[in-house]
Amino acid sequence: MNLFAYAFMQNAFMASTFIAITTGIVGVFVVARNMSFLAHTLSEVGFAGAAFAVFAGIRPLDGMLLFTAISSISVGRMSVQASRREAPISAVSSLFIGLGILFLSLSSANASYATTILFGSIIGISQGDVWQLVALAAGVLFTLYFGYRRLAFDSFGSAAQGLKSKYISIYFLLILAVSVSIGAQIVGSLLVFILLTLPPNVAKYLGKTLPQMIVISVVTALIGVWSGLYLGFLTNWPVTFFIAAIEFGFYFLALWYHQKTN
Repeated sequence: MNLFAYAFMQNAFMASTFIAITTGIVGVFVVARNMSFLAHTLSEVGFAGAAFAVFAGIRPLDGMLLFTAISSISVGRMSVQASRREAPISAVSSLFIGLGILFLSLSSANASYATTILFGSIIGISQGDVWQLVALAAGVLFTLYFGYRRLAFDSFGSAAQGLKSKYISIYFLLILAVSVSIGAQIVGSLLVFILLTLPPNVAKYLGKTLPQMIVISVVTALIGVWSGLYLGFLTNWPVTFFIAAIEFGFYFLALWYHQKTN
């Protein structure tokens, strides 16, 4: 059975490849900077943004980008120190979940559309959506190429001394917002943190250097999304389920290996 004989599978694999690479790389820095909770919150903010987009009659991805970008910087500025992040992040999360429900109730969207926002629908992605996702992912990767050394030092080097640059932090929050928005196209706004946290945590247990961690994280994310798409196509089960199960399996095996060897 040739999956690539179908245009929608070609679109799905192209979009998922760029998304996995982006979230795999960005996720390493999310874990290093102890921002996993923020990534989870931004996924809920993305739900509100997509719901607002439906209400306003624009693309859901555009609404996600708008809401996540604004909220990521706002939360980041309210919680510069890790010890002070939990309260503002929880408050923002609660607010945006409520806003998402409000926008959906005010729009004409049905329950199936709300499910698509929450859990993703990569199989039904259009060619135009694919190119938008590819452009956004390429933009993130382009800026990471030039800002890699500074971001790496800020995340792994100066973090212990409390010398994080304000501008680097804002830059990272913006690329995190974009990564959340495009990653939600695969697994939905509710579970996008899967791709931003599980592959990099696998890399944390297996990699010894930052380049090794990035490679392991990206490969783990790619295997998860490619396998998820293939199994979803064969079984007609949700792609998100397979991606979540596969990434959890990788994490469990990496954690077991880490405990056995340390």
